[in-house]
Amino acid sequence: MSPGDVVNPVVRRLRPGEGAECEAVLRSLPAWFGIEQAILDYRRDVDTLETWVAEIDGRPVGFLTLKHHNPHTSEIQVMAIREEAHRRGAGRALVAKAEERARERGSTFLEVKTLGPSRPDPNYDETRRFYVAVGFSPLEENSLWGGVNPCLILVKHLACSGNEVAPDTKTVSYGTDRLC
Repeated sequence: MSPGDVVNPVVRRLRPGEGAECEAVLRSLPAWFGIEQAILDYRRDVDTLETWVAEIDGRPVGFLTLKHHNPHTSEIQVMAIREEAHRRGAGRALVAKAEERARERGSTFLEVKTLGPSRPDPNYDETRRFYVAVGFSPLEENSLWGGVNPCLILVKHLACSGNEVAPDTKTVSYGTDRLC
């Protein structure tokens, strides 16, 4: 299988003692996870929050930590996929699992936060396109992480169909069919 081929990743719960593997994934992505304290916080959280691992060919390539805020909203608190596994289906599979688990808990909304577009970054441009492609809509950009790192909150109504990325993959199409 060549890099970039989409596969059917296996998604499973994080096993006891695997938190270090999640930290290794974070550290393998300095363009996305370059703040040491954030890495340490995420590392702590994988052991205390609901965490799912994506495997390709039996090897963990990414993970997602899900936080349930209240009866209405769950959040993808962190998701990281090794760069060599990007565009192979692991991210989509993890988001699908997060949606499934949020629905099981009765959540209406799933949210995710990422670097906002007011700070240009080609890596985060791809991240935002990914989330829109799997059905999230930008809600607001704010200064939650300080002025240097604007926070974009994206939400997905779990009963609605998703947005789609336009065929050129550079332009995001925000449909008007988002109301349920």
